[in-house]
Amino acid sequence: MMSNIEKVQSINTKQIRKDIPHFDVGDTIKMKIKVKEAEKVRIHPFEGTVIKKTGHGLGEAFTVRKISFGEGVERTFPINSPVIEKIEVVAKGVVKRAKLYYLRERLGKSARVKIDQTQQARPQVQAQAQTQVQAV
Repeated sequence: MMSNIEKVQSINTKQIRKDIPHFDVGDTIKMKIKVKEAEKVRIHPFEGTVIKKTGHGLGEAFTVRKISFGEGVERTFPINSPVIEKIEVVAKGVVKRAKLYYLRERLGKSARVKIDQTQQARPQVQAQAQTQVQAV
């Protein structure tokens, strides 16, 4: 017979999404978010830098920051939320901190995170480059 803790753990493992790629603080991600307007549900793109990750398991959440029309916008999402349609890692960032709150006071070039050049390019970009090489 299962104990109460084992029951809760089995329910939690069923709820955790497997289709979310691994990303860290400082990475630039591109998301597709479901937005409900009246009776319709549409997909809204959201791209920005991950400035915070908290929790673990079913309670894990992350905050994404972007600049929209000169104004900083931050949104916090549970990582296992059904509102998230898709997450794609655009670029890996090189950071030395766990929380990038200092980006809030910065503007322009100083608000950027250094990109890790040693990481491989996205698979889509690699496939396009290969087809261009083969065509030549």
